[in-house]
Amino acid sequence: MQGIGTKERKYMKKKIIYTDEPIQSRKIKDFLPSPEFFILKKESKKRVTIELSDKSLNFFKNAAQKQKASYQVMIRRLLDFYVAKQQSKDNFKIVAA
Repeated sequence: MQGIGTKERKYMKKKIIYTDEPIQSRKIKDFLPSPEFFILKKESKKRVTIELSDKSLNFFKNAAQKQKASYQVMIRRLLDFYVAKQQSKDNFKIVAA
């Protein structure tokens, strides 16, 4: 009878050989919202009626169920994120004089 790990030992004996190859890296665009975005604010809210496709509604309901959250809140936060991104773009537009 073999002991635990005896079979694996023959694979673990191989030594790693490190080389002095240059590290290749690239900068990726920051796609995450700032921490302030996640602070729940007491903002005034308006009730609206919206029609969503079955596909979209099912997506949000399933995602919310996995996170034990409200799908309405998820949709609202998505819209808030979109508005914040659009407003930040507008703030950096160059206006010709």
